Amino acid sequence: MQYDRTDARILEIVQKNNRLTSETIGDLAGLSATACQRRLKRLRSERIIEADVSIVSPKAVGRPVQMLVLVTLERERSDIIDKFKKAIRSSTEVVNGYYVTGDADFVLYVTARTMEDYEQFTRRFFYENSDIKGFKTMVIMDRVKAGFAIPIEALEEA
Repeated sequence: MQYDRTDARILEIVQKNNRLTSETIGDLAGLSATACQRRLKRLRSERIIEADVSIVSPKAVGRPVQMLVLVTLERERSDIIDKFKKAIRSSTEVVNGYYVTGDADFVLYVTARTMEDYEQFTRRFFYENSDIKGFKTMVIMDRVKAGFAIPIEALEEA
């Protein structure tokens, strides 16, 4: 997966606003709209751009309770890890999930309508799973920053 300075500029632009037209992105990156479209298509096909998303306010859609949950598995075996990753992917309550090093095995970002709903989720998702040793919940009091923008550096051109 290679990208050049022009691709890096396109990535910076679309991370800030992916609703811009190819013509506008091209103008900002010094390209024609057609050349910009070709580059965007390649960046997507090579999975440098993984998705085009909108960041939605959890409160605005009735899910104001947000938590970070540290999960520790009973054993670290590849089949157990893979099974839990699958459970994370299939859960609508889990917005983001990360397999991590340190004191926990996974960190999850979870939303709920109420604390009662979160309790029901914990019973179903954690307590009924014998592979989970334990979990710790941190309730988010204020979302200070939300985004997916990655700092982009142009690769050195040969």
